[in-house]
Amino acid sequence: MNVLYVVLGVAIILFIAYQTYGNFLAKKVFKLDDAVKTPAMEVNDGQDFVPAKKGMLMGQHFSAIAAAGPINGPILAGVMFGWVPAMIWVIIGSIFIGGMHDMGSLIASIRHKARSITEVIKNNVSNRAWVLFMIFIWITLVYIIVAFTDITASSFVGTITLENGDKIGGSAIASSSIMYLILPIIMGLLLKTGKLSETAALCIFLPLVGVAIWAGGYLPVSLPIDNPAVAQKVWGVLILVYCLIASIMPMWLLLQPRGALGGYFLYIALIAAAIGVIFGGYTIQYPAFTKLGPGGMDANFWYPMAPVLFITIACGACSGFHALVSSGTTSKQVEKESDVKPIGYGAMLLEGLVAAVSLACVMILAKDSPLLSKAPNFIYASGIGSFLELIGIPAVYGISFGLLAFTTFVYDTLDVCTRLGRYIIEEMTGWKNWAGKIIGTALTAGVPVFFIFATITDAKGNPVPAWLTFWGIFGASNQLLAALALVGIAIWLKKTDSKYWMTAFVPAIFMFLMSNWALLINLHTGWVKGLGHPAIPWVSLILIILSIMVGAETTVAMMSGKKSNPTTIAK
Repeated sequence: MNVLYVVLGVAIILFIAYQTYGNFLAKKVFKLDDAVKTPAMEVNDGQDFVPAKKGMLMGQHFSAIAAAGPINGPILAGVMFGWVPAMIWVIIGSIFIGGMHDMGSLIASIRHKARSITEVIKNNVSNRAWVLFMIFIWITLVYIIVAFTDITASSFVGTITLENGDKIGGSAIASSSIMYLILPIIMGLLLKTGKLSETAALCIFLPLVGVAIWAGGYLPVSLPIDNPAVAQKVWGVLILVYCLIASIMPMWLLLQPRGALGGYFLYIALIAAAIGVIFGGYTIQYPAFTKLGPGGMDANFWYPMAPVLFITIACGACSGFHALVSSGTTSKQVEKESDVKPIGYGAMLLEGLVAAVSLACVMILAKDSPLLSKAPNFIYASGIGSFLELIGIPAVYGISFGLLAFTTFVYDTLDVCTRLGRYIIEEMTGWKNWAGKIIGTALTAGVPVFFIFATITDAKGNPVPAWLTFWGIFGASNQLLAALALVGIAIWLKKTDSKYWMTAFVPAIFMFLMSNWALLINLHTGWVKGLGHPAIPWVSLILIILSIMVGAETTVAMMSGKKSNPTTIAK
């Protein structure tokens, strides 16, 4: 079967969902109202509260939530369980769970004066639940930073040799990435001084991103370190230093312009994929299910697919990290409430489409393809490179584009994560001066260094990448975070007399069960089998205890008749 039929079918389903279920959420559940003044318009302090036009904010939000998640997760799950289970979870998850989660987190934050989802829980549950949730989130952010930093650093070392003999050096990707980070700073300065309009800036700087991809091969940046494993760890530290600096810079200087560039870059990647899917004539070669026996599905098919599938594919179906972006940075920039539907719900569905495209890069491979042994970013880049060859772009540039696209998405997530980690430490300690910013940022970006430099081996003694080691704990904690955020949204809706609060509560229960099940597996793998990093089972235990305690607090709040503070909701 042609891969076009599957991807096109997914796109149509997601579009219908936006027009139907999206309208239901906007009009019935959340009752979006442009007459209500948003916090961005009310505060507008030029630092964190900065109104942004829908298009620019959509790009920033999209690139921040998408990152490597809808690429890594679907490719890993597709290889493990087959493309059909992965695609079904992407479709159902993004429409009914992820979309509700993202849109709910965004509007709940706006209605609570752009406070974080943790503050929503504090206001509607209890102060104790707020403290527990804050600790939970900070731990989750650390593991997101570890996983994404390591896989990004892996793109900056070594050399990829293509089938035609062309080579792509990691030093070229590193060079292009550095140039990419410089461009939005210049763009932000020109926008701030009024020398360029947003449209003009995008017309100028988007092509310059293409120039950066081309120039990277001629101006490679490599570290004077012969050992690739050591070089990768050093690149990881340098990326964390970037996170430290970027997360304390004003939003207008880096976050907003880079987010806009990254968002459009992501759109271009989707267009490249569309070209390949429509005109490439690619047929599906990878198995729909990878654990099929002579009599059909064998006894091991459903486990470990459940729960592992649901925590491996986070971004692209449902991701708790999105609640942090929605309520941490995006809610402080929304110009009017009607923008919440395209930014909150629409971006989640677009991310589902990115996940479908990522799966397509697996679907076109044979089961014995040597590419399947590579990291997901290389599988994705190879697929995008193959698609771009159809319009005459050499594979070496197409794959470089795919790798830089992957890295671009990650940059957005990394500095947003660091900024959110800083917010959490500021809120819990009250250190909201410049010293507090630096300390909070240093802690959030510094702790991951310990895990990045750890040497981890499998049962046979072979080294295992840090990102792969910690992807499971990241996925489980991330999905449990989504469950807790959905519970908070459900309680807020219930306490504001909404009859639709179950639209958030039912998905919350499902995500809660799958995530804790996965964390229990981590305990068994670490303590019984003795595999993985020794910190993983301990962190899993802490997360399970925190989630149970937050669950107990929310149960009490759900049963009480206390109403939400009327000063924090739309009239």
